[in-house]
Amino acid sequence: MENTQNLKESRLANAWAELNAMAYEGTVLQPDAYRLAFADPEFMLRRETRGMRMQLEMLKPDLDQSEQGVDDTVVVFGSARFVSPEVAQERLTKAQAVGDVEQIAIAQRHMRNARHYDNARLFARLVAQYSLNAPKDQRLYICTGGGPGIMEAANRGAHELGAPTPGLNITLPHEQKANPYVTPSLSFKFHYFAIRKMHFMMRAKALVAFPGGFGTLDELFEVITLVQTQKSKPVPIILFGTDYWKRLVNLDVLVEEGTIAQEDLALVQYSDDPQEAWDMIRSFYGLRAD
Repeated sequence: MENTQNLKESRLANAWAELNAMAYEGTVLQPDAYRLAFADPEFMLRRETRGMRMQLEMLKPDLDQSEQGVDDTVVVFGSARFVSPEVAQERLTKAQAVGDVEQIAIAQRHMRNARHYDNARLFARLVAQYSLNAPKDQRLYICTGGGPGIMEAANRGAHELGAPTPGLNITLPHEQKANPYVTPSLSFKFHYFAIRKMHFMMRAKALVAFPGGFGTLDELFEVITLVQTQKSKPVPIILFGTDYWKRLVNLDVLVEEGTIAQEDLALVQYSDDPQEAWDMIRSFYGLRAD
């Protein structure tokens, strides 16, 4: 009897199928010396294998983005707590109906900050509109942390024009999931903040930081430090929301105290207008006008 082999047949045991079969059957995976190492969660989650997990977190999103042509990005940071104008108005209406003074004050703050959501969405639309009509080697993709708030707004703006838009999410103690506007094939989840931030910078051609909290500050100052120390090539770093940023961080004090040089102030720019912010990036790279 003729015995032929499929040229494309995998030469490796299907460890993924084995692992899934156990999960679907509700089988609790117990330590098993005989199980394939890369299909053994108990082994892969040991402290000693942390280095391998970090390598995998580095490799998987890099390969997937490269295969899908996502080479250059505009990274948008900002608060996960800001909501859209529609949601803000709905919350204010409900709070006023109940008459709860504290809830009304919170809802009014949501209304005030909803402009940042709108501006992030509009900015992303400008980038997406340009890129959809640009040569392939000049396209820029909106990339965010993949969560709610400003991240959702930016992904939403790109998604509305049909542009691919990556989201680099992170596992947190509280429930965290990708917003619905991230392109599914570009939706990644990380365990390590450090690897996630490396991925932001690996493809970033610009950073636009909207008002945000500790996470936004962490990501912002890491980028500024990388550019200042020439670990990264210069990129536009735009602080969107001048009043917020200048109230929060007085960079002039750093110059006065000699902790940074005068020229370091030029590492960041300020903007309050989506078109202006996009023009700053376009001018930096000499991109054609829309």
